[in-house]
Amino acid sequence: MITILTATYNRCSTLSRLLKSLLEQSSKEFEWVLVDDGSSDETQNFIEELKEKNLGFRLTAIRQNNAGKHAAINSGVAAAKSKWIFIVDSDDALVPDAVETIMASVATANDNTAGLCYRRAYFSGELLGNDLNTVEQSFVSTPTEAGKIFEGDLAYIFRADVMSRFPFPIFKNEKFVPELYIWNKLGDAGDIVFFARKIIYLCDYLEDGYTLNFSRYLRANPKGFFTFYWSQFLREKTVYYKLKNLIRSVQCLLYMLLGRPR
Repeated sequence: MITILTATYNRCSTLSRLLKSLLEQSSKEFEWVLVDDGSSDETQNFIEELKEKNLGFRLTAIRQNNAGKHAAINSGVAAAKSKWIFIVDSDDALVPDAVETIMASVATANDNTAGLCYRRAYFSGELLGNDLNTVEQSFVSTPTEAGKIFEGDLAYIFRADVMSRFPFPIFKNEKFVPELYIWNKLGDAGDIVFFARKIIYLCDYLEDGYTLNFSRYLRANPKGFFTFYWSQFLREKTVYYKLKNLIRSVQCLLYMLLGRPR
């Protein structure tokens, strides 16, 4: 069994789409851990209705005060009952054979495998990132290097025992830490197997989401971003990427001095 972990905040309007994709999975060998990060919309009503239904899979619902997605992921990892955790955002969905695909790969994973990674596509079916028809079907890499290869968001599944060793750091008055900061640590702890062409995850980018509001997130969470960018500065091998992350680190330090935006 795997754990599908969803951290949600005021996304009641899209949760039903994700739920539909879970109900349509060809394999029900999963549990759904749903962490409500202090939503003020109808999310709690949605969850209470779910509890009354026979979903065909275990549902664990957690509610916490709004602390950010990274804190919600920490809570979800602590509640997970399976050996593998698949983080799926509340405004996204899965293709019908996603769980079946993951379970097949889990069955052949060795003790040194810390994670698996598949492709994402838009709801329209268009692949995110590069079409890698000329590379191996699967290969081992790190999240940082894979980002340069794929140039698009990916769908990660990690071993629960490894994730529990590397929780997201929490900074007072901040609500975001880039996920790649932790994904890299997980990659340091073991192999991550990347599947170059298999799509299991569907998404779009909402107007109030992180991808389209990067500058606002950076200004509001300078400690979290500094932790990430300084780590990347130390991790990168080339002058170009070191300089790029050093500039971002300095920018974060300036935002720390200037204080939070009003």
